[in-house]
Amino acid sequence: MNNETTTLISLKEAMKRVDHKLQALETQFKELDFTKDNLMQKFEHHSKALASQAAQDEMWTAVRALKLTSMELNILYSYVIEVLICLHTRVLEKLPDLVRGLPTVASVLRRKVKNKRIRVVWESTLQECGLQEGDITALCTFFIAHGNKAEHYTVKVRQMYIRDVTFLITNMVKNQALQDSLLRAVQVIEKGKAVRTPEKQKSSLKELIPSVKN
Repeated sequence: MNNETTTLISLKEAMKRVDHKLQALETQFKELDFTKDNLMQKFEHHSKALASQAAQDEMWTAVRALKLTSMELNILYSYVIEVLICLHTRVLEKLPDLVRGLPTVASVLRRKVKNKRIRVVWESTLQECGLQEGDITALCTFFIAHGNKAEHYTVKVRQMYIRDVTFLITNMVKNQALQDSLLRAVQVIEKGKAVRTPEKQKSSLKELIPSVKN
């Protein structure tokens, strides 16, 4: 075997070793990319979970911090409970075969997570009423926090106690998300559907509130 043949064989073996190393490195990089993607997904999921938990904690704090008289609390509670009952009733009307399995709003909220049919009906019902999931979170939080001590007032009783519930909400409820959700609850009961106010219009309304007080 001459030197050229020996050199060629050595070169081929070296190239094979390089190919094996490259393949090993490529495999490692793929594994690293897969691990990175998994970590990113977990991080994003964890971040969303933390954000959701923070929002829930903030809403709970806002609801518990309300400084309302018994009469004011009962009036707001009445709108909240009527909206929840309204939503539940509309869902059952669209799903008559599931009436027994959906005895409460809580059962609808619980089962819609895994049941697409219920979820679609729930989302369409919210849309019809001009509401969003954030509104339901706020209203349910209010109900859980105050439902054990609040009393439902009929329309006539509410009108007897207070003329403008919107003024009550905008002045007594400081948390913006809770305030907006309660205002929409009032609109659903009084007008049949909530109208989402553009941000610019909200700012103008806030500027008018101090002058109304004076």
